[in-house]
Amino acid sequence: MTVRDGQPSSALCAWVVLLLLVVSGEPYRTPYDQEQDQNRDRDSETTDLRTDPRTDPRTNTRVYHRDVSEVRGKDCRRCCDPGEQPPPHYSNPHYPQQYPQYQAVPQINITILKGEKGDSGQRGPYGKSGKSGQSGPRGPNGIRGTKGSIGTPGEPCKAQYAAFSVGRKKAIHSNDYYQTLVFDTELVNLYGHFNMFTGKFYCYVPGIYYFSLNVHTWNQKETYVHVMHNEREVVILYAQPSDRSIMQSQSLMLELEREDQVWVRLFKGERENAIFSDDFDTYVTFNGHLIKPKSEG
Repeated sequence: MTVRDGQPSSALCAWVVLLLLVVSGEPYRTPYDQEQDQNRDRDSETTDLRTDPRTDPRTNTRVYHRDVSEVRGKDCRRCCDPGEQPPPHYSNPHYPQQYPQYQAVPQINITILKGEKGDSGQRGPYGKSGKSGQSGPRGPNGIRGTKGSIGTPGEPCKAQYAAFSVGRKKAIHSNDYYQTLVFDTELVNLYGHFNMFTGKFYCYVPGIYYFSLNVHTWNQKETYVHVMHNEREVVILYAQPSDRSIMQSQSLMLELEREDQVWVRLFKGERENAIFSDDFDTYVTFNGHLIKPKSEG
């Protein structure tokens, strides 16, 4: 940049103008500051209307009279124009510059202030139980489950039975006062309750039993037989001597307790006592079976 004939060059003037525009420019104002300035201007305008003598009391408005001096005083002027004096705060370096005071308003991002999640608190006491509601509708059937394992074997059926049927193929003549009738043919002997060696039935299931005895008499001989309950004769089968032999039978019912015995014996009186039979056919039979166990009441 050069100075010709004591006048500054055009480039120098341009830099001075730009510098003055930067210095005299209005500083940055936030929206908050602008709102405060608008409120301040509105309050000052209201005060001026009340105190200004140029205000019309009827309409509460200011009456403006344009003055040439006022208009000239408000025109923009450049300090670099010839014959113009710069404002005192530009020409006097010791004049205190009046800049508006602004306070920085910090903006905090609330999202970064979130702390870490705390520990769970202790569980509070249970509240009072509410009233029970109505039963809802039945839901759909679920899926069928898998087949379970086989259980342990159960106890056998406790139904109780007792029965026997025995016979004799050999004839017999009594040779003693009392003689036990022993059988040699086993027809039915359920659970072995009838002893073939002793000729006696032993009760293992208490209850009511039915018994029957069938014999074939011997001609010209007497037949005298007792059905015994333990050591007591209960019924008698008797046939007098005759010219022919016939079939005789006797039946009865007894209530037995456990370990009771039922058997048949011959009784020898004044006459010869005999029972007829042969080795091929069975003429003598003794039968018995349980009708009702005592456990059934």
